[in-house]
Amino acid sequence: MNLEFASNRDKLVFQQEYNLNTRPLEVDLLIIKKDSSVQIGNEIGSFFRGHNILEYKSPKDHLGIDAFYKTQSYAGLYKSYGKTEDERKAWDITVSLFRESKPEGLFGYFEDHGYGITCLQKGIYYIEGNTLFPTQIVVTGELDNTAHIWLRALTEKMGKAEMRGLLDKIRNLKGKADREFADSVLEVSVGANKKIIEELKGDVDMCRALMEIMEPQLLLRDEEKINEGIQKGIQKGIQKGIQKGMQKGIYGTIDVLQKFGHDKEEIKRAVMEEYGLSEKEAEEYL
Repeated sequence: MNLEFASNRDKLVFQQEYNLNTRPLEVDLLIIKKDSSVQIGNEIGSFFRGHNILEYKSPKDHLGIDAFYKTQSYAGLYKSYGKTEDERKAWDITVSLFRESKPEGLFGYFEDHGYGITCLQKGIYYIEGNTLFPTQIVVTGELDNTAHIWLRALTEKMGKAEMRGLLDKIRNLKGKADREFADSVLEVSVGANKKIIEELKGDVDMCRALMEIMEPQLLLRDEEKINEGIQKGIQKGIQKGIQKGMQKGIYGTIDVLQKFGHDKEEIKRAVMEEYGLSEKEAEEYL
């Protein structure tokens, strides 16, 4: 959603897994307009008002009338938990449900019970009638792949052309935040579409593009693991030092770092920084 509403991101507040109660009761995403008069250019966001509750249903999740009302009740709880009476106006709250395929049974229920269904944009359905709050159902599998590539990527049914389009889109991103959000989408998409990724490995250009995107992320993870190992080693070494004296603490730190697989230079830098040793003093311990 950060990527979907990138052009208006600075005017929105994104709160993931927003708590509706003191007990575990969360909506997937709450998007608040910083200024309720701001209009969102994206077709999905054009429906938004001041407070917007979003729920994502995986392909395996059932989306029937009870799930529909459950989400309406989430919005009702959110409305009721304002700081003052009627602080959050009902007309200023919307509900959006996302699912890859169209919930035919739920739409049949709507038709049988007098609800109105309006489709002004491909894949975006407005539900009118007996709803507590303005509600839209977004069928991600029907959305335009170019305009909504990020949502379309959250599927197990990506084709080669769609995966190529996703990789090209990510390669052209410039901002650090956009790249981090896109990395999360790509990780999910790659994990869910392993067959397509295997087929693309035979495409030299696409394989190179995938490695260009994924390699920095993998290197960052390796660096984080190294730093985590150093910190664990230092912490254990300090504990030993408190118990048996500074000298034994230094040896303990060295021992733990060696067990974590760090080389001599990494260990030397770690003990120099932690214990205030000179390079020569650190060398003597090693």
